[in-house]
Amino acid sequence: MLALKEPIERIREAVRAEAMQPVTRPRPDASVIDATNQFTLELFETMEPLLGEWRLLERDPLNSLHHGWDWCRSWVKAKGRPLAILRGERAGRTLFLLPLDIHRNHGVRVARFVADDFSNLNTGLIAASFRRGDAIVDGKAFAATVAQLLSGRADLLALRNLPLAWRGTVNPFTVIGAVENHNRSFQLPLFASMEATIKQLNAKRRRKKFRNQQRRLEALGGYEHIVAETSGEKSYLLDLFFQQKAQRFAALGLPDVFRDAETKAFFHGLMRVQTDMRHVPLKLHALRLKGEHEGHIAAIAGLSLNGDHVLCQFGSIDETYAADTSPGEFLFWLMIEQCVNEGYALFDFGVGEQPYKLSWCSAETGLHDLVIPVNALGHVARTVEFGRIRAKAFIKRHRRLYDAIQRLRAGRQAPAQESRDEDQAA
Repeated sequence: MLALKEPIERIREAVRAEAMQPVTRPRPDASVIDATNQFTLELFETMEPLLGEWRLLERDPLNSLHHGWDWCRSWVKAKGRPLAILRGERAGRTLFLLPLDIHRNHGVRVARFVADDFSNLNTGLIAASFRRGDAIVDGKAFAATVAQLLSGRADLLALRNLPLAWRGTVNPFTVIGAVENHNRSFQLPLFASMEATIKQLNAKRRRKKFRNQQRRLEALGGYEHIVAETSGEKSYLLDLFFQQKAQRFAALGLPDVFRDAETKAFFHGLMRVQTDMRHVPLKLHALRLKGEHEGHIAAIAGLSLNGDHVLCQFGSIDETYAADTSPGEFLFWLMIEQCVNEGYALFDFGVGEQPYKLSWCSAETGLHDLVIPVNALGHVARTVEFGRIRAKAFIKRHRRLYDAIQRLRAGRQAPAQESRDEDQAA
């Protein structure tokens, strides 16, 4: 068994202790003093000057792996967008890093989290000493400082999918004010055994279904749960995932959010990262058939590992053979069981409400969007953005309306983010 039974608080204490060590501060590209909140906000246009403190903050398992150095660096190399990394500093100590890049959306320059298009959990990188509900005492003053620093670089700051409460802690940016996102994320707490874990669910029904699927697969010649280890296996499975997902999106009448070469390069870059057992940006699992259909990959899933937290990034299925076994769901059982045996504490299915998530999860997390206008155009864009968020929330609360819109969307091209929300891991 892996050394993940080590209490998560021990990891946090080690990070706190290391954070107290003096370090040489890099020179920012711009800075503004937020006198009200008693810290200096700095802006960096490159990642490299922040490498040391970035690596330190990412070790805290309460910070999202999506904001870790490797995840962000792979995106920056693939996309090449302008960066605006915000660093909060007080008395020589880093309080937080917000890794942002800037892209144009309908003529508006929007500063968002790096790789936001494919993030399932956004927290920023927050120092343990700063993770308190009263860390920012004046949200309006902070927003004004952010706007001053981003002036000339962006029109709007839009931080999406922020959990205001996460694993017993409160996000320090809650006082700024945010609007509830129409999506939620879904989790399954993991216990000492698979039996104890599925007791949270309809254990008898789920166990029976798994055994029926297993018998059907055995009747076809058997199966193998594989985890890509070599560079060749990783590249092969990732490219196969892209193929399977493209076919799935086409069948649903949705655009393929993985289709462009830059996005594919981003994920391939993650597969080349040197990792340890507690911090893995992307690990590929697959269900491979044996017997008559030897070698056929029926399902693929990509997981990220961060401390005792497992986060599902994506999944795909190929039902050419063994369609009646629900290979994607069967692979989830195998992966969750492996995570239980290896001592992980939380299996996270990520953002978006799909039936398979609801069937597996006993916990859910509300998400919010924080939007700060930088200039007059940003104020207009914020009004539009808030209207869009509230409209989506209204639609999702009214199932008949939601189903009718889904039927209409099947006959036209939907926005990329919406297609990801609806079919992220189907």
